[in-house]
Amino acid sequence: MQWLDIDKNIVWHPYSCLSSSDEPIFVKSTKGTNLYLEDGSVLIDGMSSWWSAIHGYNHPSITKAAKKQLENMPHIMFGGITHKNAIKLSSLLVDITGMDSVFLCDSGSVSVEVALKTALQYQQNKNKKTFVSFEYGYHGDTFGAMSLCDPTNSMHSIYGEFLTKNIFAPAPPLGFDSDISDSIDIFRKIIQKHYQTIAGVIIEPVVQGAGGMRIYNPKFLKEVRQICDEFDLVLIFDEIATGFGHTGKMFAYEWADVKPDILTIGKAMTAGYMTMASMLTTTKIAKGIKDSQAGVLMHGPTFMANPLSCAVAIKSIELLISSPWQKRVKDIEDIFTKELSNALKLTLVKTVRNIGAIGVIELKSDKYSKQIQNYCKNHGVWIRPFGKLIYAIVAYTIKKKDLVKIVQTMIGAIWHIENKGDI
Repeated sequence: MQWLDIDKNIVWHPYSCLSSSDEPIFVKSTKGTNLYLEDGSVLIDGMSSWWSAIHGYNHPSITKAAKKQLENMPHIMFGGITHKNAIKLSSLLVDITGMDSVFLCDSGSVSVEVALKTALQYQQNKNKKTFVSFEYGYHGDTFGAMSLCDPTNSMHSIYGEFLTKNIFAPAPPLGFDSDISDSIDIFRKIIQKHYQTIAGVIIEPVVQGAGGMRIYNPKFLKEVRQICDEFDLVLIFDEIATGFGHTGKMFAYEWADVKPDILTIGKAMTAGYMTMASMLTTTKIAKGIKDSQAGVLMHGPTFMANPLSCAVAIKSIELLISSPWQKRVKDIEDIFTKELSNALKLTLVKTVRNIGAIGVIELKSDKYSKQIQNYCKNHGVWIRPFGKLIYAIVAYTIKKKDLVKIVQTMIGAIWHIENKGDI
């Protein structure tokens, strides 16, 4: 039996079923920003492994750090034990975020779960048990995280009756310079009505990711921060996708010059090498946990602060800080701005938008995504559209010609459908 046949019959892929007619691409190796397939073909990676591989693949410094740590101590439990890598990484994260304390965990969804537990424990004496999230929001695939994803427009609507009921405010309007007054007025009214039961508010700063790749005015965050302060609500910023430079700032909330009470980060933290995420808090929140009924934060994953993941994360962050990443991301943004404008000539295209290393084409219909993905694959580019959204999120080290090819191939796929029908 061939490898792909085995895969088809026994291996689950994200958002898939067994024996699916969709055959995954079979990757043999990676290098730079390229995927090398078993059939000998090469694809430019337009997804940076779901926002994580910001330095490209197989970076020699990160690989060296991983090998060194692997030979020394690949894993040790974190309960009652500490190690240099955990301390060094936590210190580094405190320095670059301006937050005060760090909880090192397994994945983005888990960091959201820990954030929710933290907010609930902090508010426990006030009997506040619900959260406010936003339409088109996405915060992960575990049950607590799913309860904060848009109940109508998200991938998780089928689980609705099993999820904790939270409150959803209208999403901030599209556009980096959009008028936010109406949406903030509605948000304020929701808080005024329910604040006695609300533990906290969670939002993806500046870019709502998997819920729609929606870029919005940073001033919205400033207003949300002010309202949360007014009503004593814990404000959670979910920067799992946007963190570590994707929007042109190290963290997207910097566009608004505000800080959250709790911050979740992941994905690019380990440059795609290892699974790891973090929840960070202020001293005020940490003290609230100490003073809570339990007196401790009630969470402790087996692989918390895994030394190998910590070593990789340290090296990735050091590489990012020491590199001209701001210029690289700005150059990527400029190319996206120029090249994406050509998509507006096509009748299937509703709009385009971009910020930092993120470029998005929104179609008028959601029925072409598979065709477009196949066209791009056949023309040397890997992207993974969803619904109406054809988008790329690239490594900061990508070559200009490769980025131009990614965008031109995305547009070429749409042009082909318009002018020649099915691909």
